[in-house]
Amino acid sequence: MEDRDIKTVMKQLRNFTSRYNAPAVSQVADETRNPYKILISCLLSLRTKDAVTKSSTERLFSLADNPKDMLKIPVEKIENAIYPVGFYHRKAETILNISSILLKEYKGIVPDNFENLLKLPGVGRKTANIILTMAYHKPSIAVDTHVHRITNRWGFVSTRNPEETEKELKKNLPQEFWIDINNILVTFGQNLCLPVSPICSKCPIIFFCDRKGIVRNR
Repeated sequence: MEDRDIKTVMKQLRNFTSRYNAPAVSQVADETRNPYKILISCLLSLRTKDAVTKSSTERLFSLADNPKDMLKIPVEKIENAIYPVGFYHRKAETILNISSILLKEYKGIVPDNFENLLKLPGVGRKTANIILTMAYHKPSIAVDTHVHRITNRWGFVSTRNPEETEKELKKNLPQEFWIDINNILVTFGQNLCLPVSPICSKCPIIFFCDRKGIVRNR
Protein backbone atom coordinates (compact mmCIF):
# COMPACT_ATOMS: atom_id res chain seq x y z
CA MET A 1 0.00 0.00 0.00
CA GLU A 2 1.29 3.44 -0.92
CA ASP A 3 1.20 6.19 1.71
CA ARG A 4 -0.87 8.34 -0.64
CA ASP A 5 -3.66 5.72 -0.60
CA ILE A 6 -4.28 5.63 3.15
CA LYS A 7 -6.90 8.41 3.21
CA THR A 8 -8.95 6.67 0.55
CA VAL A 9 -8.63 3.31 2.33
CA MET A 10 -9.60 4.66 5.75
CA LYS A 11 -12.60 6.56 4.40
CA GLN A 12 -13.83 3.48 2.53
CA LEU A 13 -13.40 1.28 5.60
CA ARG A 14 -15.08 3.80 7.88
CA ASN A 15 -18.13 3.61 5.64
CA PHE A 16 -17.90 -0.17 5.12
CA THR A 17 -17.58 -1.09 8.82
CA SER A 18 -20.54 1.07 9.82
CA ARG A 19 -22.84 -1.79 8.72
CA TYR A 20 -21.46 -4.06 11.47
CA ASN A 21 -21.89 -3.95 15.24
CA ALA A 22 -19.14 -1.94 16.89
CA PRO A 23 -16.72 -3.76 19.24
CA ALA A 24 -17.97 -4.13 22.82
CA VAL A 25 -15.71 -1.44 24.29
CA SER A 26 -16.70 1.00 21.54
CA GLN A 27 -20.35 0.34 22.33
CA VAL A 28 -19.76 1.22 25.98
CA ALA A 29 -17.96 4.39 24.89
CA ASP A 30 -20.74 5.40 22.49
CA GLU A 31 -23.46 4.72 25.04
CA THR A 32 -21.89 6.33 28.11
CA ARG A 33 -18.75 8.41 27.42
CA ASN A 34 -17.93 7.39 31.00
CA PRO A 35 -14.13 7.03 31.43
CA TYR A 36 -14.46 4.58 34.34
CA LYS A 37 -16.84 2.27 32.49
CA ILE A 38 -14.71 2.43 29.36
CA LEU A 39 -11.60 1.56 31.38
CA ILE A 40 -13.22 -1.39 33.14
CA SER A 41 -14.82 -2.73 29.96
CA CYS A 42 -11.46 -2.50 28.20
CA LEU A 43 -9.79 -4.51 30.97
CA LEU A 44 -12.53 -7.13 30.78
CA SER A 45 -12.15 -7.38 26.99
CA LEU A 46 -8.54 -8.56 27.15
CA ARG A 47 -8.31 -12.20 26.02
CA THR A 48 -12.12 -12.30 25.83
CA LYS A 49 -14.62 -12.50 22.98
CA ASP A 50 -16.81 -9.47 22.37
CA ALA A 51 -20.11 -11.16 23.21
CA VAL A 52 -18.76 -12.26 26.58
CA THR A 53 -17.31 -8.80 27.27
CA LYS A 54 -20.61 -7.12 26.52
CA SER A 55 -22.72 -9.38 28.77
CA SER A 56 -20.14 -9.27 31.56
CA THR A 57 -19.90 -5.49 31.58
CA GLU A 58 -23.68 -5.20 31.68
CA ARG A 59 -23.89 -7.50 34.70
CA LEU A 60 -21.03 -5.74 36.47
CA PHE A 61 -22.29 -2.21 35.87
CA SER A 62 -25.73 -3.18 37.12
CA LEU A 63 -23.98 -3.70 40.47
CA ALA A 64 -21.74 -0.64 40.36
CA ASP A 65 -20.56 1.83 37.75
CA ASN A 66 -18.17 4.03 39.74
CA PRO A 67 -15.11 3.42 41.94
CA LYS A 68 -16.81 4.22 45.26
CA ASP A 69 -19.70 1.80 44.75
CA MET A 70 -17.43 -0.86 43.23
CA LEU A 71 -15.37 -1.02 46.42
CA LYS A 72 -18.50 -1.97 48.37
CA ILE A 73 -18.85 -5.19 46.39
CA PRO A 74 -17.09 -8.38 47.58
CA VAL A 75 -14.54 -9.72 45.13
CA GLU A 76 -16.47 -12.99 44.83
CA LYS A 77 -19.57 -11.14 43.65
CA ILE A 78 -17.51 -9.28 41.05
CA GLU A 79 -16.06 -12.60 39.89
CA ASN A 80 -19.53 -14.03 39.46
CA ALA A 81 -20.67 -10.98 37.51
CA ILE A 82 -17.78 -10.99 35.03
CA TYR A 83 -17.46 -14.74 34.54
CA PRO A 84 -16.54 -16.21 32.03
CA VAL A 85 -14.14 -13.45 30.88
CA GLY A 86 -10.54 -14.59 30.62
CA PHE A 87 -8.62 -14.49 33.91
CA TYR A 88 -11.74 -13.37 35.76
CA HIS A 89 -10.22 -13.99 39.23
CA ARG A 90 -7.30 -11.67 38.50
CA LYS A 91 -9.47 -9.11 36.73
CA ALA A 92 -11.87 -8.88 39.68
CA GLU A 93 -8.95 -8.06 41.98
CA THR A 94 -7.59 -5.56 39.46
CA ILE A 95 -10.95 -3.80 39.24
CA LEU A 96 -11.00 -3.32 43.01
CA ASN A 97 -7.35 -2.25 43.07
CA ILE A 98 -7.89 0.33 40.33
CA SER A 99 -11.04 1.63 42.02
CA SER A 100 -9.13 2.13 45.27
CA ILE A 101 -6.28 3.96 43.52
CA LEU A 102 -8.67 6.21 41.62
CA LEU A 103 -10.36 7.27 44.86
CA LYS A 104 -7.15 7.77 46.81
CA GLU A 105 -5.02 9.47 44.17
CA TYR A 106 -7.36 10.91 41.54
CA LYS A 107 -10.56 11.83 43.44
CA GLY A 108 -12.37 8.98 41.72
CA ILE A 109 -11.63 10.29 38.22
CA VAL A 110 -9.81 8.27 35.57
CA PRO A 111 -6.65 10.18 34.53
CA ASP A 112 -6.67 11.83 31.13
CA ASN A 113 -2.92 11.63 30.47
CA PHE A 114 -0.88 8.69 29.22
CA GLU A 115 1.72 8.56 31.97
CA ASN A 116 -0.78 8.38 34.84
CA LEU A 117 -2.92 5.84 33.02
CA LEU A 118 0.07 3.53 32.67
CA LYS A 119 0.55 3.64 36.45
CA LEU A 120 -2.79 1.91 36.97
CA PRO A 121 -2.57 -1.88 37.44
CA GLY A 122 -3.38 -3.89 34.34
CA VAL A 123 -3.21 -0.87 32.04
CA GLY A 124 -0.83 -1.08 29.09
CA ARG A 125 -0.31 1.14 26.06
CA LYS A 126 -3.37 -0.09 24.19
CA THR A 127 -5.76 0.40 27.11
CA ALA A 128 -4.27 3.80 27.95
CA ASN A 129 -4.71 4.94 24.35
CA ILE A 130 -8.28 3.65 24.25
CA ILE A 131 -9.10 5.77 27.31
CA LEU A 132 -7.49 8.84 25.73
CA THR A 133 -9.30 8.41 22.41
CA MET A 134 -12.69 6.99 23.40
CA ALA A 135 -13.22 8.66 26.77
CA TYR A 136 -11.41 11.97 26.34
CA HIS A 137 -11.32 12.29 22.54
CA LYS A 138 -7.62 13.09 22.58
CA PRO A 139 -5.56 12.31 19.47
CA SER A 140 -3.69 9.05 19.97
CA ILE A 141 -3.60 5.59 18.38
CA ALA A 142 -4.70 2.43 20.19
CA VAL A 143 -2.95 -0.54 18.59
CA ASP A 144 -4.20 -4.04 19.32
CA THR A 145 -3.64 -7.30 17.45
CA HIS A 146 -6.12 -6.30 14.71
CA VAL A 147 -4.53 -2.91 14.01
CA HIS A 148 -1.04 -4.44 14.10
CA ARG A 149 -1.94 -7.37 11.84
CA ILE A 150 -3.99 -5.47 9.27
CA THR A 151 -1.68 -2.50 8.75
CA ASN A 152 1.24 -4.92 8.27
CA ARG A 153 -0.88 -7.04 5.92
CA TRP A 154 -1.55 -3.94 3.86
CA GLY A 155 2.16 -3.15 3.69
CA PHE A 156 1.47 0.29 5.16
CA VAL A 157 3.86 -0.52 8.03
CA SER A 158 6.48 -3.22 8.48
CA THR A 159 6.79 -3.78 12.22
CA ARG A 160 7.41 -6.58 14.72
CA ASN A 161 5.02 -5.65 17.52
CA PRO A 162 2.13 -3.31 18.40
CA GLU A 163 4.38 -0.68 20.02
CA GLU A 164 6.44 -0.34 16.84
CA THR A 165 3.21 -0.18 14.85
CA GLU A 166 1.93 2.64 17.04
CA LYS A 167 5.10 4.65 16.43
CA GLU A 168 5.00 4.12 12.67
CA LEU A 169 1.32 4.97 12.42
CA LYS A 170 1.89 8.21 14.32
CA LYS A 171 4.46 9.12 11.67
CA ASN A 172 2.43 8.19 8.60
CA LEU A 173 -1.30 8.05 9.41
CA PRO A 174 -3.16 11.37 9.01
CA GLN A 175 -4.29 12.55 12.44
CA GLU A 176 -7.92 12.68 11.34
CA PHE A 177 -7.95 8.86 11.61
CA TRP A 178 -6.02 8.44 14.86
CA ILE A 179 -8.99 8.30 17.19
CA ASP A 180 -11.15 5.86 15.25
CA ILE A 181 -8.59 3.60 13.53
CA ASN A 182 -8.92 1.10 16.38
CA ASN A 183 -12.69 0.91 16.12
CA ILE A 184 -12.55 0.66 12.32
CA LEU A 185 -9.87 -2.03 12.12
CA VAL A 186 -11.14 -4.10 15.03
CA THR A 187 -14.54 -4.25 13.33
CA PHE A 188 -12.88 -4.98 9.97
CA GLY A 189 -10.63 -7.63 11.54
CA GLN A 190 -13.46 -9.38 13.36
CA ASN A 191 -15.73 -9.60 10.34
CA LEU A 192 -13.66 -9.70 7.14
CA CYS A 193 -9.89 -9.33 7.49
CA LEU A 194 -9.63 -12.36 9.76
CA PRO A 195 -6.31 -13.59 11.20
CA VAL A 196 -6.58 -16.88 9.26
CA SER A 197 -8.23 -17.16 5.86
CA PRO A 198 -9.46 -13.57 5.45
CA ILE A 199 -12.46 -13.02 3.19
CA CYS A 200 -10.56 -11.18 0.48
CA SER A 201 -13.31 -11.76 -2.11
CA LYS A 202 -15.55 -9.30 -0.26
CA CYS A 203 -12.87 -6.79 0.74
CA PRO A 204 -13.64 -3.23 -0.38
CA ILE A 205 -9.97 -2.20 -0.41
CA ILE A 206 -8.38 -5.35 -1.86
CA PHE A 207 -6.70 -3.46 -4.70
CA PHE A 208 -4.78 -1.31 -2.21
CA CYS A 209 -3.65 -4.24 -0.07
CA ASP A 210 -0.25 -5.95 -0.45
CA ARG A 211 -1.74 -9.04 1.24
CA LYS A 212 1.49 -9.71 3.07
CA GLY A 213 1.61 -12.95 5.03
CA ILE A 214 -1.67 -14.27 3.63
CA VAL A 215 -1.35 -17.98 2.85
CA ARG A 216 -5.01 -18.84 2.44
CA ASN A 217 -8.06 -16.65 1.78
CA ARG A 218 -11.67 -16.86 0.71
